This record gives sequence, structure tokens and C-alpha cells, in this order.
Amino acid sequence: MAGAAAGLVAATHALAQEAFISNAPYFPTPQSTVDRMLELAQVGPDDFVVDLGSGDGRIVITAAKKFGARGMGVEIEPGLVSLSRYEAGRAGVAERVKFVTEDLFTTDLRPVTVLTLYLFRELNLRLRPRILEELHPGARVVTHDWDMGEWEPDVAETIPAPDKAVGIVRESKIFLWYVPAKLEGTWRLDAPLAAGGSATLSFAQRFQLFDGVLDHAGARYPVTAGRARGTAVRFRIADGPFAGDYSGTAAQNEVSGEILRYGAPAGAWKAVRE
Repeated sequence: MAGAAAGLVAATHALAQEAFISNAPYFPTPQSTVDRMLELAQVGPDDFVVDLGSGDGRIVITAAKKFGARGMGVEIEPGLVSLSRYEAGRAGVAERVKFVTEDLFTTDLRPVTVLTLYLFRELNLRLRPRILEELHPGARVVTHDWDMGEWEPDVAETIPAPDKAVGIVRESKIFLWYVPAKLEGTWRLDAPLAAGGSATLSFAQRFQLFDGVLDHAGARYPVTAGRARGTAVRFRIADGPFAGDYSGTAAQNEVSGEILRYGAPAGAWKAVRE
């Protein structure tokens, strides 16, 4: 049995080397970087972690073994998928993870709560529209070394990576994004700050940042400093009867929370999408 297992490992490593030579480069993420990626994304038992381009499966296996998550690795090379399944069994997490031979551009992202990537920037950019459309607000996306272009990360770190296989400097860049709530559009605002207590908010959004205008009683007031970190929303209305710093939580077609005015609590607010 031991000889058969050793033979399987040797064969799958040979296939992995062949994939590297004949198709696309495969470089494993250093284990220290894997650990930090999953820590930064605050992975836990309720998460479903998907790694696109999962290589030898170490990110998904670590997510299950160390953080208690469920997971799936997507890898186009069958030899690496076989190796990943073997390593998952050896780590005792085969029932919590699976590995599939699949084109990562066709993977269903809707169930994912944490998405991990170690892909070239060009591939990240190709995936970006699907990530923003299919992942639920609050899902986390964490990448190794390569960013998402104009979509600025919510968190960025550079850590030592002495066991890294590539690069002149032995360090890893880690980027983390929270998929933002979709706020673009028109909302009816109810708040206690003005007579009548209601107004119309119009938001324009680009990734996690947004601004807009508030219309009330024939007057218009700018909305600034808008930011959505997942479902956590904040923005500022600087002037007029609704002036204040707004923070809240987005859920479906409603956002609600608290207002601060001159640093003091000024009541609750709610906005409903029109």
C-alpha cells in the first residue's frame, strides 16, 4: 500500500511538471502566504472557500484543516487534481473539500464566500466582472501577488516568503477585497433630521466607492465619501437638514443604520430602493 501511494505521488508530480512545461506555469503559493491569506480573509467553519487555479490544493486543504471551512479547488490539469485529492486524504479533510478538473472561467461563483487566486493580473481582470456580479456582497476575494486593476483592494500587505519559488525578492503581496453591496440607483431616505423626514438619494457607484446627491423640498445636497465594505455602508451629507455621517448595513433592497451629527448620535435612518 505504501509503495502504491508513493507511486501515485511520483506520477502526479511528474504530470504536474509536464503541465508546467507544456501548458502554463504552475508555482505553488508558499505555505506561510497561504496561512496569511486565509487569516486576512477571516476564514471560518461557515465559509465555502474556492481556489481558482488550485495547483496542488494547498489553499483549500489548509482552509479545511486549519480553519474548519469547506472548499473546492478548480484546476485544469488532471495530474494536479489527482495530487490534490491524494493530499486532502492524507490531511484528513477529504470529506470537506473537493477538486475538479474545470475551466476556471466557467466555475459557478454564486455559492462562494471566500475566493482565492494566484493568477496573472490579466486573468484577474477577466474574472473581475463575474466576481462582482456573482458573489454575494460581503464575500471576500484574496489574491497572491496580482491585483484587480482599478478595483483597489480594501486591504494590502507585503509579507516575507523565504520559501517562495519565484521572484528575486522573497516576499509575497496579498490583496483582499470585500465584494461591495450594489448601491447604484435611487433610494427613498427616511431619517429624523428634517421636517417631513424623507428625501430621495441618488447614488453613482464604482466598485466599493460611491457618491451622489440628496433631493429634498426642491433643494439638492451632495453625498460624499461613500464606501461599501461588503454590506457595511457609510457616506456623508455635509449640508442641509439631513447633514450627518451615515453608517449602516445593506440587505437586499434596503439599507439602514445610525447617523452621527457633529460626532453625536442623531437617530436611525433607513433607505429603500425605488
